[in-house]
Amino acid sequence: MSEQPTVPSGRGLLAGIRVIELASVIMAPYAAQQLGDLGADVIKVEPPTGDMTRHYPPRRHPGMGGPALNLNRNKRSAVIDLKAPHGRDALLALLRTADVFITNLRPQALERLRLGYDEVAAVNPGLIYTQAQGFRSDSRYGTHAAYDDIIQAASGLVWLNHQVSGQPHYVPTVLADKICGMQIAQSVLAALHYREHGGTGQRVEVPMADTMLAFNLVEHLGDASLEADGAFGSARSLSPRRRALRTADGWMCILPHSDRNWQDFAAFVGRPALACDPRFSTAPDRARNADQFYPLLAELTPRHTSAAWQEFCDQAGIAAAPVLDLASAATTAYAQEGGLLYEAEHPTEGRYRVIGSPVRYSADPEPRLRPCPGIGQHTDEVLREAGFDPSLLHSTHRPVPAAPHARTRVPDVNAPIPSPTRERMNHVPFHAFTARVP
Repeated sequence: MSEQPTVPSGRGLLAGIRVIELASVIMAPYAAQQLGDLGADVIKVEPPTGDMTRHYPPRRHPGMGGPALNLNRNKRSAVIDLKAPHGRDALLALLRTADVFITNLRPQALERLRLGYDEVAAVNPGLIYTQAQGFRSDSRYGTHAAYDDIIQAASGLVWLNHQVSGQPHYVPTVLADKICGMQIAQSVLAALHYREHGGTGQRVEVPMADTMLAFNLVEHLGDASLEADGAFGSARSLSPRRRALRTADGWMCILPHSDRNWQDFAAFVGRPALACDPRFSTAPDRARNADQFYPLLAELTPRHTSAAWQEFCDQAGIAAAPVLDLASAATTAYAQEGGLLYEAEHPTEGRYRVIGSPVRYSADPEPRLRPCPGIGQHTDEVLREAGFDPSLLHSTHRPVPAAPHARTRVPDVNAPIPSPTRERMNHVPFHAFTARVP
């Protein structure tokens, strides 16, 4: 793997935006990670035991599991026990200084903690309060627990797999968590834009089931888009014959999508008459007759090697790629040149692999990396920045309620928010390692 330049401590596109993350597992932490990668000051509020993903294998030390090293990069960590006497006060102190709050606690948990939108907005009306859970909070399922597998089932994704394979399989990745995480990040940016152009703070809700159903229906609304009793599902996508193609020496995905692509493909395999076959002559014809088209491709592709196919497809402008295992895909020359996976040095965990950002910005070309913090590593630091005495977290005395006649000071949300004292990250050297290229 090619050596990367030293990571700079640049400010980033979201510099000056503070995000408080009260979340666990993957969906909401993934959303906050994306905002942190863009330069936001993300403070991850955790229980004393840390987010559960910290304990997932592999790991070298307790609380520093492999998934957490990437999910929690570009964040600071504060341990706050919200059930302790001053825990809620500490979190509210942080929220007073924040632009964004991201949580995936269920509505009833937020209600018990007195951290619902109205209560939090009372101390920071300009806050983007972002709530993400399995189902809409005002629905009959609003209090139900949900994880990725549950949402794959509830949104039709497991059914789609069953139509193709005959088995109700889950997609072998936490697809719902990650797509919903991206939806959260997108929604936060839209709400920030609205606020910065004369709007206000607001509550943003991202239900996983709704997000994934809308995602699945893009193509799978099918005939039901125009017919009341029309069938759901895309014929092309649901064809059980839609699969990778065997070549003379391996497997590839080859897609002669346009009519010109199909004409060139037919000529290359010595069957030019196929271009005029009424079942396949146009792209809509090929999609409509997918169950016949894909077996035909499978019959023809073994005539040439993978290298010959790739050379031909590149010259003809036909989309094609070899079938790679995940390790090979992550370590090809293409992936290395794009910095999609590289090595870094963690202060406590040593050498580890970092998942690079897939997006490039011409105005912010350099990546930034603040390594995943230890559990509660920045508790005192961030609380002091917010004007809260960290020693109160260890107090066993509950705060005395204000007298009924006492005046409660409402914070001036138009006053400048204190800039966080950003730690300058260590300049981390990146070293090459040998990539496995198929």
